[in-house]
Amino acid sequence: CGGSISNSSGMLQSPNYPGSYPNNIDCVWEIQVKNNFRVTLTFRDIAMQSGTCQHDYIEVYDGPRHSSPLLGRFCSGSFPTYVSSSNMMTVCFHSDSRYSFRGFQAHYSSIPAGHNTTILCLPDYMHVVVSRDYLQSQGYSAQRVTLNDNRCRPTVTSQEVVFNIPYDGCGTTREENDDTIDYSNTIRVASPGYIIKRKKNIHLHVGCKMLRKTWQQVMYAAQDTVEVNEYQFGRYDMNITFYDSPAFQREVRSSPYFIDLNQNLYLQACLHSSDPNLIVGVDTCVASPDPHDFNTLAYDIVRNGCPRDPSYATYYSPYSHFARFKFNAFEFMSRHPSVYLRCRMMVCRLGDFSSRCYRGCRSRPKRDTSSAEEKVDVVVGPLRLREGSAPSRNT
Repeated sequence: CGGSISNSSGMLQSPNYPGSYPNNIDCVWEIQVKNNFRVTLTFRDIAMQSGTCQHDYIEVYDGPRHSSPLLGRFCSGSFPTYVSSSNMMTVCFHSDSRYSFRGFQAHYSSIPAGHNTTILCLPDYMHVVVSRDYLQSQGYSAQRVTLNDNRCRPTVTSQEVVFNIPYDGCGTTREENDDTIDYSNTIRVASPGYIIKRKKNIHLHVGCKMLRKTWQQVMYAAQDTVEVNEYQFGRYDMNITFYDSPAFQREVRSSPYFIDLNQNLYLQACLHSSDPNLIVGVDTCVASPDPHDFNTLAYDIVRNGCPRDPSYATYYSPYSHFARFKFNAFEFMSRHPSVYLRCRMMVCRLGDFSSRCYRGCRSRPKRDTSSAEEKVDVVVGPLRLREGSAPSRNT
C-alpha cells in the first residue's frame, strides 16, 4: 500500500477496503500534482477504532511527511477536507496488532494555486515568473525589477518578467543546516521616484530548500508589502547509463541492451545539478522482469548500501556528481526475456562524512532520522540475454 502519486485526481483507500484492513501496517501516499497547483483531499468514509487515535489512525501532512506541518490526525468522526499550501500532500495510515475495521476511502484532486507569481526549482536554476499585470496593478514598472546582482537581467515579455536564477551565481547564497541545503536570492522591485517616494520598494525573497526527499520552493515578500507565500515541490534530475567497460568511456546506447550470461555490467549514475557541493551514492538496486513491479519477482543486487549479489562492486569516480558500479548478469536473466533495474540513489552534501553517501552499508532503523540526503529512484532497461549466449569471460 502507499506510493508516489502524480495523477491530477484519484482515490485513496485502506488495503482491502471495504473489507477489514490488515493489522500492523504503515501506508504512506505522497501526492504530487503539477507545479502551481494545490491538492484538495476529501474523506468519504472512515471506520476504524475510535477514541484517542493511538492504535489505528490517519495522518495528513502539508507536504513531505518528515518536514511539513501536520494538517490533521484522526480515526473517526465527520469526514474532513484538507487543502495543501503547495503541490504536494502526504497521507499516512497506521494500524496496530489489535482490532481491524473497514478503514477509509478518500478522493483527491488538484486546483490552481491562483497566484500572480510562480516559482519552479529546476536542477540548475530557480525559474521565477512575475506577472506584468500584477506589477502594474501595484503601480510598479517591469523595467525596474532586478536581482541581488543587477547584472543578471530578466527576460521581459508582453505579459511576464522571467528570471532563471542559477544556484551558483547572480548573488544566490547557500546555507547548510542540519536537515536542509538552502539557496536564496532576492528580486527587487524599485519604487518610481528618486527624491519623493510614495511606495515602498518590494523585496521578493525566493529560495529552494533541499529536504529529505524533495526540493521545497519558498517565496515571500518583505517590508510590509505584497504578502506572497508559495511552496512547490520537485525532484532531483538523475539518470543511469550502461558502459561497455570499467574505463567508463563508451556508453551503451542500444535499447534493449543484449548481454551474455555472467557478463559484467558497468553503470554510471549522473546527477544533473549546478551545485558543486553535492555527492552521489548507491543505496539500493533491484532487478525485476516487470518495470512497474519490483516486489513480486525481484532480485536484490544492493540494498541500503549493502551488497546482496557477490559480484557487485563500486568504482572510483573523478566527479562527485557521478557514481560508478558494476555487477554480473545473473541466472535471473535466463528465466525471463527482459529484466529491468530500479536503483535508488542518494544525494548528500559533499564532505558530510556522517551521511549515507560516505558511510556505505549499514542496517537502517525503522525511521531514518538523517535528513541531509535525498533518495532518487531511477528505472533502467530492458536487459535481454543474447541468443545462444555462453557465459562471458568479461571481468
